[in-house]
Amino acid sequence: MAKLTPVGKIAALIIVAGGAFGAYRYLSSSGKLEGIMPGKEAVASNVPVKANLPDVNPSADNASGTSVSMPGTEAGCTNFPEVRFLHWAWNAQLGALFATGGKQSAAGSLLCGNKVNLRFIRQDDPAKMQEELVAFATALSQGDSQPDKGAHFVAIMGDGAAAFLAGVNPVLRRIGPDYQAKVVGTIGYSRGEDKFMGPQQWKSNPLASRGGLVAGYLRDGDWNIALKWLGDNGLKNNPDEKTWDPDALNWVAASDYLDAAEKYIGGYSEVRPVVRNGRRTGETKRVTVNGVVTWTPGDVNVAQKKGGLVSIVSTKEYAAQMPCTIIGIDRWMKGNRKTVEGMLKGFLDGGSAVKRSTEAFQRATEIAAEVFGEQGAGPDYWAKYYRGVTEQDKQGLQVELGGSTVNNLTDALASFGMLPGSANLFAATYTVFGDVAKSQYPDLMPSYPPVEQILDTSYIRNLSRGTNAPTAVAIRESRPAPRKDAAPTGIVSKRAWNIAFETGRAAFSPSARRQLELLRRDLLVASGTIVEVHGHTDSQGNPQANMALSEERAFAVKRWLEKNFPYNFPEGRVRVIAHGQQNPIVPNSTEAGRARNRRVEVILASTN
Repeated sequence: MAKLTPVGKIAALIIVAGGAFGAYRYLSSSGKLEGIMPGKEAVASNVPVKANLPDVNPSADNASGTSVSMPGTEAGCTNFPEVRFLHWAWNAQLGALFATGGKQSAAGSLLCGNKVNLRFIRQDDPAKMQEELVAFATALSQGDSQPDKGAHFVAIMGDGAAAFLAGVNPVLRRIGPDYQAKVVGTIGYSRGEDKFMGPQQWKSNPLASRGGLVAGYLRDGDWNIALKWLGDNGLKNNPDEKTWDPDALNWVAASDYLDAAEKYIGGYSEVRPVVRNGRRTGETKRVTVNGVVTWTPGDVNVAQKKGGLVSIVSTKEYAAQMPCTIIGIDRWMKGNRKTVEGMLKGFLDGGSAVKRSTEAFQRATEIAAEVFGEQGAGPDYWAKYYRGVTEQDKQGLQVELGGSTVNNLTDALASFGMLPGSANLFAATYTVFGDVAKSQYPDLMPSYPPVEQILDTSYIRNLSRGTNAPTAVAIRESRPAPRKDAAPTGIVSKRAWNIAFETGRAAFSPSARRQLELLRRDLLVASGTIVEVHGHTDSQGNPQANMALSEERAFAVKRWLEKNFPYNFPEGRVRVIAHGQQNPIVPNSTEAGRARNRRVEVILASTN
């Protein structure tokens, strides 16, 4: 997919929980915070909180010659009240576009079949999206049951939902407690196009990124990707883009995602004060951009104009990070349940059509070109970057570009943990990136609404009843399906876990439960990763017995994951490697050292 407009992404925009649109606009447009004032100490670099993502593997896009009914080109079902839907240019919405048939519900479309007269309105400014929700809720509260002001729904990235709702819901709460904005569905995912790009050595050895200078549209979804990667690998982030910390990853604020790419291409540099542990050293250093966070076509520009950067990590690995999330006003949705369910059904049926039919997919890309109205981006453009491509850059490196997917009903149910043995993917994504924002900028975003206050899955649940319930085959096909013989091609992250076992046994101690839950959340990541569980012991006892014990303990972790969350951890995804006492990380001469050496290390590895 390609979300082309610079301000067309919410992701992790940081806003004051009072809902001030001015602060929200400032952060989203400038990418700046008032960091270090004269005479003040620097903001200390810190390791981002672990952004523990869920696993999600929407059913494969297997477009074939399957025939589906095509929407017409004329307006249809205008006898029903208009529903206004604010969107960005994002390929994850291809199912919704096909279901609508154009900028407004077309004759013969899936939405008209569900009695929904929907109008797409492109809106690239998240603050405007907030304002339109408030305008709609205000008119509704004044007695207008079908307001012609504002917007009924907006679509944003799930990893930015916490920040978005932390800003708008306090404003809506002043109108009334039942006028809150709530999430009611997901209709697709970014699947690779949003990425963190850097030198190959950063990918091979994350420690090599310390002191790096990355250009990006800050506090955005792609910034989130880099922050998660840092947290996964225990590395520091410098939250102040006015200084340089040699022990952390540092940032240059770009005006948009294309400017981020151009700063790398043009060799942008600055002289900055040097800081360590949040304090200025009195030194200065000229530093040059050597990394980028961006999305298509920013990554294309990097590859074609300069090259030299690879995808360190993207939404291909962090597959649950960016669901295309639908948000509406609770009061109106409850009073118009059939319309809401009809819209969601149409969108998800449209996702099914795009997945299984070449004809539907092609029609959806034609509609995308019409609805998005992006200059120079025709149907072929949207088709290319929906599927994703690997191309050679200017320096001969192979670089992955683009990548999106749409949801059908089974995928939507999986997103909300509504399939047997599955986790609530949206809830985990919402929470962990809300926590990332809080940890980096606590003064700007001290809190955000808990997920149970902003999520209403009743609409999706109603759609899944009776004959619409997913079949066992559909559920099985939507599960992660790693190849058992797939060899790891690169390490995404590595972390040691202090999971307590009973002495000399592979049985978990009572205190292990919390660590196992944290581990579960950490491993619920992209379906394209292999999970390796490495077992280690201290030096006490017989080496052969220790080797066996380390294997048994690693297998205990594997069995726990597969038993409790079979949907997310199918057979073949979790692999066990035993090391016994062979790889201590500290001397075994003290009890504290031996305790550190009795550990489980988990490696997430890509397979392609």
